[in-house]
Amino acid sequence: MSLDHRGALTLVTGASSGIGAEFARQFARRGSDLVLVARREDRLTALAAELKAEHGIAVTVLACDLAEPGAAAHLAAQLSDRGLRLTGLVNNAGFGTHGLFVEEEAERLRKEIALDVHAVVDLTRTFIDDLRASRQGVLINVASMAAYTPIPRMAVYGATKAFVLSFTEALWYEHRGTGLRVLALSPGATHTEFFDTADPEAAGGQRLQTPQQVVETALRALDRRNPPPSVVVGAMNRVATTVSRLAGRRQSLTMMGRLTARAATTATASAR
Repeated sequence: MSLDHRGALTLVTGASSGIGAEFARQFARRGSDLVLVARREDRLTALAAELKAEHGIAVTVLACDLAEPGAAAHLAAQLSDRGLRLTGLVNNAGFGTHGLFVEEEAERLRKEIALDVHAVVDLTRTFIDDLRASRQGVLINVASMAAYTPIPRMAVYGATKAFVLSFTEALWYEHRGTGLRVLALSPGATHTEFFDTADPEAAGGQRLQTPQQVVETALRALDRRNPPPSVVVGAMNRVATTVSRLAGRRQSLTMMGRLTARAATTATASAR
């Protein structure tokens, strides 16, 4: 049975498109009021109008670049000024770079780590006391299939998602018996704007999942009487993580390196 989120207030980062926007829609469908956070205020405003009209919920729009220092404190101050207290947090915002590490721009890598790692930790620490105090407390951190094995040509992105997975599973253990539901969500390649930022070839020829499939998987996991610490989206992806563990790190890394090299070769050939 689906959890009742009426009376809840859920903050979703990266809510302007893709998985974040779908989280907003599905939490709204369950009755939760929302705080939508992303850089593109126009998209957030349009989504807020849609959800208010369709579900009669309250939606607060806060445009913010979470890669900037002090972003979490800035959001907390704005919520405090409005008298709002969170019951749920979805750390979804992130981006990935694709290419050989030695060829990447240092500043872009800094922003990638700031958004994919630092913002997740900072937002979680900033709001976790409120989440713990709520009978409806929910914390979802979006990791990735990239968390389960090093990814040559996406070295930093894979490392950030491995951090998110480890961090979130540890929090799940720390909060057993408190009522706070903690989940690390690991999608595979998903049809979002992520591949506009990274590179369409970063999908490695995989069939893309939909944001709806990803979010439904997360919420079904949270609906369980005893939710797991993490969930991988898609049966084939779950098989892949099992095979990776059984194969051993060196062999799985070699296989992943060959896969990303083949994708890079295909991309170069297509561009000619």
